[in-house]
Amino acid sequence: MIARRGAIALLGLLAFAVAARAEGLSSLGAGRLSDVRVDVRPFLARGGGLQAEALRDDLVAALKASFADRLGGGGPSLVVVVRSLSLTAYVGSESRRFGGGGQTDYLDGEALLIGRRGEVIARHPQLSALPASSGGAWYDPDSERRRVTAIAEHYAQWLRRALPDG
Repeated sequence: MIARRGAIALLGLLAFAVAARAEGLSSLGAGRLSDVRVDVRPFLARGGGLQAEALRDDLVAALKASFADRLGGGGPSLVVVVRSLSLTAYVGSESRRFGGGGQTDYLDGEALLIGRRGEVIARHPQLSALPASSGGAWYDPDSERRRVTAIAEHYAQWLRRALPDG
């Protein structure tokens, strides 16, 4: 009786491993991805507004560029859930005098690999940080918009490193 239960458990584990492999996964990361999506609802709920919309567009474009060679066909979907974006006030100096230097932008999110049946296969929380100067001259009206683009690209590139081909 115990041997029979063990065999059934082993078969269940084997079926799970085969299903995971069919999804294009290995123990290290994802293989092919069916698509990429970005969910900014948690950020919008915290008052992200138009910045959340811009970040979503930039992050989708950056993810598609970073994962271009893995998109299409079967496999799980890559969904990045954005929790927050923090763009610090930047006035053109990144001096570390008197222990300062807190002029860093942050993007906090979690990447999810979602299977064909909607199940979460893997999770990868990630926090990206870039100097506030990444948008160029602080007095340029487009600086803040470029900072959003820069941190989205940074996030996508580091996520690509975190989710190897498998």
